[in-house]
Amino acid sequence: MAVVALTIAGSDPSGGAGLQADLKTFQAFGVHGATVVTTITVQDTTGVRDRLDLSRALVAAQLDAVLGDLPVGAAKTGLLPDADIVDAVVERMRGHNFPLVVDPVLVATSGDVLTAPSALAAIRDRLLPIAALVTPNLAEAEALTGRPVRTVPEMRDAAAALCALGARAALVKGGHLQDRACDVLATATDSKLSYTEKPKTNGKPSARQARISSTVSSRAYAVTWCARASL
Repeated sequence: MAVVALTIAGSDPSGGAGLQADLKTFQAFGVHGATVVTTITVQDTTGVRDRLDLSRALVAAQLDAVLGDLPVGAAKTGLLPDADIVDAVVERMRGHNFPLVVDPVLVATSGDVLTAPSALAAIRDRLLPIAALVTPNLAEAEALTGRPVRTVPEMRDAAAALCALGARAALVKGGHLQDRACDVLATATDSKLSYTEKPKTNGKPSARQARISSTVSSRAYAVTWCARASL
């Protein structure tokens, strides 16, 4: 079987985000995509109209089914709606050595809140310590670190703070910066922060940012890089 990447995320029926978008990215890189659904949303390109969060037991059962059968080489998380779901993921991931990419989805592009308050603390305190890479946007980085993240220097500080919370690497996505698009990458084993800058595009930053974590999960060289970051 081809390399398998697992996405643990919510379902977006419009196909613009969530596990549907992850599967498209996996396929583009020739990777077999497996899914664990955490939330079923009713949404389109304008907003979220309704949602149903799956139970911890059902999410855990999906994880057991996939991990017990498929040779997963990397995994990523998207929307984890509450602390129970986060803990189910943490429990299952601890028994596996493949890299985990955490995309801490907290709020939809439309502004709809997608997670319970308990999820934030669980992601910060229990999920980040087992993450090979965490990929927050500016608002998510602010929520996780408790500090303003609106400039490139603040992005650098936030990336370092996320590594201090336990993530082996942090990529703070700056698609929502006012004057430019700039992503900042920091690793826990490298005191020198590196960052790349690229011009802003007219497309929605959410689409680019959502693809980053699934791209990292699917690319073979990126999986290797993440694994080395854990050493």
